[in-house]
Amino acid sequence: MSTRLDPAHYQPARTPAEVATYAAVPDTVPVGGAGKVGLLELGFAARAGRTELVRHYQKSPLQITRPLHLDPARPDLAVTYLMSTGGGLIQADRQRLDVECGPDTAVLLTTQAATKVHRMEYDYAAHSAYLTVEAGAWLEYLPDPIVLCEDARFHQRTHVVVDPDATVLLGETVTMGRLARGEHNRYAAYASDLEIRRPDGTLLVVDTVRLVPGPTGTGVTGPAVLAGHGLMASLYVVTPKAPPTRIADVLHEALAPTGLTGAASTLPRDCGAWVRVLADDPPALRRGMYRVWDAIRRELIDAPAPDLRKS
Repeated sequence: MSTRLDPAHYQPARTPAEVATYAAVPDTVPVGGAGKVGLLELGFAARAGRTELVRHYQKSPLQITRPLHLDPARPDLAVTYLMSTGGGLIQADRQRLDVECGPDTAVLLTTQAATKVHRMEYDYAAHSAYLTVEAGAWLEYLPDPIVLCEDARFHQRTHVVVDPDATVLLGETVTMGRLARGEHNRYAAYASDLEIRRPDGTLLVVDTVRLVPGPTGTGVTGPAVLAGHGLMASLYVVTPKAPPTRIADVLHEALAPTGLTGAASTLPRDCGAWVRVLADDPPALRRGMYRVWDAIRRELIDAPAPDLRKS
């Protein structure tokens, strides 16, 4: 693709005002400079009873492990770890991920570790993900948490195109600072835009998050936002494999015993259901979200969640 390094390719199509207000030319390496643009393109196809990676392009700092078939309950599932050779996102970084899951593929994408968004003095960081899931395909996109360090400015955009006969499990966790250091809601701005559509363009889901703590860090602590919590996690399930009300019930029943604050509900156009959870203890949240993921997997494909041990 000759346009890969064209700014129109890796820059967000729309940058929310909460983040765009920080746009500036850094006094270090500018947007588009060496190491500032990370690109990753993955294409998967069904081959001889399992899913194989058939197209792969990467530009540092983004890269992947070789896809592994390590889920005993789903030997066709290609488990792929997304990695970065950098130590996190810094000012003026731009990253783009493109994933195409062909018909009847089964793919699980996760990250090697949490993504730290570091302190910034100029500009902001942005990550865009474009996921296409064709008929009969199964995609689990479950990255590790985003950690918003002091004075971080970050925009994340996730655009999903999913066939009516395909399934997508989409997870996201955000940590409001390096909590063990007492760094709580000291980032400058966090903006997230999720959009899920059908191949014909029909809009299914839009989820817009804007978190701007303000100088005292109290701008996001109210009951209608984070309610004083330092962690927020979501799991979206778009599938034809079960009625939306049943999916919402499974999510709710899995979450209830954990003691975490959260709720589940159906998604528009009867396409599925989702759950959002607030917490303060990272290990407790990790265990709780694993329980939710495991429950929905058992409901949809009668298979437990695999062990994605990363240490």
